[in-house]
Amino acid sequence: MDNGGGFTVLISVVVYMGICIFVGLWALRKTKSSTDFFMAGRNLGVIVTGFAVFSSIMSGFGFVGGPGLVYHMGMSSMWMVIGAPMGTCISFYLLGKRIRLLAELKNSVSLPDVIASRYNSQASRFLASVSILLGVMGYLGTQILAMATVLQDIVGNTSIGQLNIETCVAISFAVLVFYCVTGGIIASVYTDVVQGFIMVIAALLVFLAVTTTYPDGFMGITQTIRTDDPEAISPWGTVGILGCLSWYFLFTVGSSGQPHVITKLMMSKRIQDIRHTLPISVIGYSLTALLWLSIGLAMRALVISGRHSELSTVDAAAPQFLQAYTHPLLAGLVFAALFAAIMSTADGFLNIGSAAIIHDIPQSLRGKSLKNELFWARTTTVIIALIASLFAIYSGDLVAIMGVFGWGTFAAALVPVVTIGFNWKRATAFAANAAIISSLVVNIGIKLFEIEVPYRVDAGAIALLVSLTIFFGISLLSKPPKLDNEVEAVMDL
Repeated sequence: MDNGGGFTVLISVVVYMGICIFVGLWALRKTKSSTDFFMAGRNLGVIVTGFAVFSSIMSGFGFVGGPGLVYHMGMSSMWMVIGAPMGTCISFYLLGKRIRLLAELKNSVSLPDVIASRYNSQASRFLASVSILLGVMGYLGTQILAMATVLQDIVGNTSIGQLNIETCVAISFAVLVFYCVTGGIIASVYTDVVQGFIMVIAALLVFLAVTTTYPDGFMGITQTIRTDDPEAISPWGTVGILGCLSWYFLFTVGSSGQPHVITKLMMSKRIQDIRHTLPISVIGYSLTALLWLSIGLAMRALVISGRHSELSTVDAAAPQFLQAYTHPLLAGLVFAALFAAIMSTADGFLNIGSAAIIHDIPQSLRGKSLKNELFWARTTTVIIALIASLFAIYSGDLVAIMGVFGWGTFAAALVPVVTIGFNWKRATAFAANAAIISSLVVNIGIKLFEIEVPYRVDAGAIALLVSLTIFFGISLLSKPPKLDNEVEAVMDL
């Protein structure tokens, strides 16, 4: 793409960022309390909730990290794409009504609030808050790094020239913090409606562009990749069967442990809306996933065939394809959708992270929240975003790998406690606490000490299996707990 096309894309992104700032200012007027900041007043309709859920799952992880994974590993990450919508169905079926009812009955403003109500345990609230904070750092770092990577590539294709990644992270941080601090979750969920439609349309148009970019379309792409590396185009890609199945397990079962998704279910206006929200989320995700697979395969074939130079980093697969092989207006549309997805998802992570620090941890340690929660929520949002930005720069991980780590941390810690615990009366607080602690020890221990797991099995999947085993084992060996009457009534539904 020439400089003229590059400026078209850049202007599209700048215009979108301006819109985000406007949305943040509009949401500022509607954010009067911590309940508004964290739960959007628990007043979201079907379409808003549906788009908010699928956008939270796709985000920069899917738009930047997904094509990068396909370019690097072939079809391996297809098992994430298959698992995530199936996991969304599980989340809605097992948690949709129960978690919404519990949130309303106990006037909860966060997921640890509901966990504390279910287990009647402040220790469970505290441990859930810690696990959410740790997962937020990995997943929020994913969003910031994805945003900076795309911005770097866009600016590099204009006469402005190449900016270093630190500068792009700083710009991304500034825009993101303003957007999140002013509007809280209200800014995020209402932006999701517009950007959700853009994401779906853009993904379909890019999919069509891929079929015309390479000779013989997907047949030619498949043949080129097969000739170079037959494993890459096989169902298991280059990761292998056990690695792929661990991702499938993690993304199917683990979907119901993602707090940025679960909390959206707590925000719906009416409980009966859940049945209509699910198809919107699943269909929206499935269509946008076309971009994940098609760009990754196309860029791999283009590089193999010599039609495109080798990428400096696999995360550049999507930005470079869009700028080199699509019309500038389409590229601008996709990038605008990408930034929308990243900012709304990052807002969700900052939201649950700040809730953990200023609401849940104080509640668990001193029995009450901080005074002036809304002020401290905004202050904490800035601090978390800054730490995540530093993590994004210096961790050395790719966008998708950071995203998988965050997803695995959430899944291993929260699936037993929330998905199983909210449906099984026998589950105890001690089992929930042990499950969270064991999941963090395994998942973070493997990451921190760089332990090489055989057959490329994902660390998050191992941590999830360990936490589930401990959770079931301790609960079955313990005396059945006495539940709060309201909690038991909700679980009987």
